Amino acid sequence: MQIDKKKARSYREFLYILPFIILVGLFSYFPLYGWIYAFHDYRPPFPISSETFVGLKWFSYIFSNPVRTADVLRVLRNTFAMSGISLLFSWFPMIFAVFLNEIRCRPYQKFVQTVTTLPNFISWVLVFSIAFNVFGSAGAVNTVLMDLGLITKPISFLKSSEHIWFKMWLWLTWKNAGWAAIMYLAAITGIDEQMIEAAKVDGATRMQIIWHITIPSILPTYFVIVMLNIASFLNNGMEQYYVFQNAFNQDYIEVLDLYVYNIATSGTGNYPLSTAISMLKSVVSVILLTGTNAVSRMIRGEGFI
Repeated sequence: MQIDKKKARSYREFLYILPFIILVGLFSYFPLYGWIYAFHDYRPPFPISSETFVGLKWFSYIFSNPVRTADVLRVLRNTFAMSGISLLFSWFPMIFAVFLNEIRCRPYQKFVQTVTTLPNFISWVLVFSIAFNVFGSAGAVNTVLMDLGLITKPISFLKSSEHIWFKMWLWLTWKNAGWAAIMYLAAITGIDEQMIEAAKVDGATRMQIIWHITIPSILPTYFVIVMLNIASFLNNGMEQYYVFQNAFNQDYIEVLDLYVYNIATSGTGNYPLSTAISMLKSVVSVILLTGTNAVSRMIRGEGFI
């Protein structure tokens, strides 16, 4: 009877997660059928069954065509640069969460947390609208600077390619820092209060408690997040860069995901080539994920997959 109850509970719990498994299959695995386009000379609107099978033609084209190879290297440079900056400053949400937790006025703490978390739910289109109204040629910043007589003509903040990688990181941090801090705040709540109280009895200051208790306690969470970021090093999305790209900064803002999109939606609409590049990116991402998981097992004694 006890065994039957355990089985019934297992079946019931499986049914709880079954809808989510179906959704993952529909949106993450079913679209992989589209990889078949990389092996055909596909041209819309004809069905794929009527197109010529060309094998690895488009994969070899990436490396045999000097112009295409230069383009791929350029977007890889941008992708590595922007992902590298995000990885270099990945500690920022952790430190932000630590100091947010130290705010003693709870209403003010909740206010700061809410204000910094809300941008995560704003689309990148709206973020660019804010950026355009604040930093555009006729935006608030240029208007104020010209009224004060500090500049004679508007500064092209959004049209310039200077420091574009760092500016993209700033917008990404503004949008996601509050949301990313939630995981660290949850880790902080799991710290044993007795250790903190014992440290206070021993005369430890707040900074000493942060340095010797809080940060070491949440470092495992930080390392897991860093390893996941390394595994998804090439997957830095395209929405942000799509809305901020223009003719002046495209050479430095076009990342791999955006490059794949631009190839597929260009005038020629080269779907096979864009699919081939996307497939190679997926293969590299799986290799990175496997490698970081192996490193995690060596360092922490356990993996995350």
